[in-house]
Amino acid sequence: MDGTTYASIPAGGLSRPFLFLGRAGQYTPDPANPAAASWQRDWELLTGWKRWLVVSGAVHLSFTDLAVLADQVGVDVGAALPGVRGLEIVRGYVRAFFDRHLRHRPQPLLDGPSPRYPEVAFCSAEGCG
Repeated sequence: MDGTTYASIPAGGLSRPFLFLGRAGQYTPDPANPAAASWQRDWELLTGWKRWLVVSGAVHLSFTDLAVLADQVGVDVGAALPGVRGLEIVRGYVRAFFDRHLRHRPQPLLDGPSPRYPEVAFCSAEGCG
């Protein structure tokens, strides 16, 4: 989540399920965006089920418990997204990912944009929609 991928994926690809989840802007696909370069490089090598999701209004801490704690003590981390909302989004999508791939339960949340989480955009190497 919300970080550069450093380990190389084998040239033959990776067929395991994979979820990219990061902040919009930083990890939005764009050839001119160096931060998203590792995700764009790896996207093509992911041959199994995959999703590339970005969250509007999030900052790096939005993907951790620290955003919630910072909100509680009045520390501004620079996110437009409240810490509790970021936590809801992360929990929702990570839970859906594991339920789909470990429990083999259908998860419509992972099939496309959801009115429950309008902050989340589904992307591919070509862009987000």
